[in-house]
Amino acid sequence: MLTIFGDVGGQFCDGLSRRNFLKIGGLAMGGLSLPQILKAEDRAGIRNSHKAVIMVFLPGGPPHQDMFDLKPDAPKEIRGEFNPIKTSVPGIEICEHFPRMARHMDKFAIIRSIVGATGDHYSFQCFTGRSHRGQPQGGWPSMGSVLSKLEGPVNPHVPPFVGLAPPMGHMPWAEPGGPGFLGPAHAPFKPSAEGKADMVLNGVTLNRLRDRKALFTALDRFRRDADKNGVIEGLDKYYQQAFGILTSSKLAEAMDLEREPVKVRDRYGYGVNQNRDDGGPRTLTQFLLARRLVEAGVRCVTLAFSRWDWHGNNFGQGREDMPALDQAITALVEDLHMRGLDKDVSVVVWGEFGRTPQVNKDAGRDHWPQVSCAVLACGGMRTGQVIGATDKHAAEARERPVQFGEVLATLYHNIGIDPNVETVDDLSGRPRHLVDNFPPMPELV
Repeated sequence: MLTIFGDVGGQFCDGLSRRNFLKIGGLAMGGLSLPQILKAEDRAGIRNSHKAVIMVFLPGGPPHQDMFDLKPDAPKEIRGEFNPIKTSVPGIEICEHFPRMARHMDKFAIIRSIVGATGDHYSFQCFTGRSHRGQPQGGWPSMGSVLSKLEGPVNPHVPPFVGLAPPMGHMPWAEPGGPGFLGPAHAPFKPSAEGKADMVLNGVTLNRLRDRKALFTALDRFRRDADKNGVIEGLDKYYQQAFGILTSSKLAEAMDLEREPVKVRDRYGYGVNQNRDDGGPRTLTQFLLARRLVEAGVRCVTLAFSRWDWHGNNFGQGREDMPALDQAITALVEDLHMRGLDKDVSVVVWGEFGRTPQVNKDAGRDHWPQVSCAVLACGGMRTGQVIGATDKHAAEARERPVQFGEVLATLYHNIGIDPNVETVDDLSGRPRHLVDNFPPMPELV
């Protein structure tokens, strides 16, 4: 049995839902069948090496100056309540609520000068590296969808792109992991929906599934014979792939966390939090699930952790969520190193913007698009360093401003793709570069 719990209830300050839907069940997205999602994958060649990206999105906008860019000499109403601690890398200090990360700082790189955000709850820039403004028809695709298009599946029974992140509301540019103009064939496989369930065939036995497959094959043969233009030529192949995912144990085994030793699960943590208003558990196990999925052949896993829209009680929330994030992300990075995956799997942790230097009357911080932070690890990157710097109040980038697209370009580079040479065609057939003319960050590669 496989059960993955998700946070439910609650909203961001602008009313957007923060439901973390993690149900194992239907193999479809928005009414689209799995064969439709798989349909375009055959156009891409399967590379010999298996490179992957795990993107951890912190929805709501995490407070950069309370996590990785503390200003202990600033006035109290700016520096806040948390203290910096030394790390294993001389000269680098981070928040006291990240002691595990501090002990392993040689395995992490911190960017303190991310710029170019908007002030709204848009995850779009994190997943695409672009602004939501001025998009081509269909919209810009997320990184996972681009990898699905260009790289294809590593294993025919394992989708190349898995999205565990929650939706960000009704706005299309706010939905994390969207395929944009690449279409539904490259949308993320989402083992999720409202609530929770088991990954089963919905009561359909294998024999009945085979009978249905035979019926589909016969219908497809009839339709193909009647199709003079060859539009549905090869449709059987996509149903073969869908059938393989449904009947293969590869994906189900990867998602079955009970197969992990208890000591490994304990290291990641379980994150049950009885103090939340909704009473729901924090899903630290997503981080372990992400590692298992990339091992099984997934090229890109996106996930979201908690809610960081702290207009009030910033420091109370931080004392709760920061240690949990510290435990899970450090366990993930340690695990990747121990399993020899540190050169192949890139990890990035970030949110849509930073928070105001000034603590407000409710002991919270408000939206601050001027600057934010990111943490990167593994992927063969040069770690144990800090990139960029802010002014004395963590209000503006003072050194080395870094655009979202530069981070995405670096992740593509780690995969083995030149983002300024490789293109994908939009709906008009126009080739589009993967990022807006940003090179990989020389500090990291």
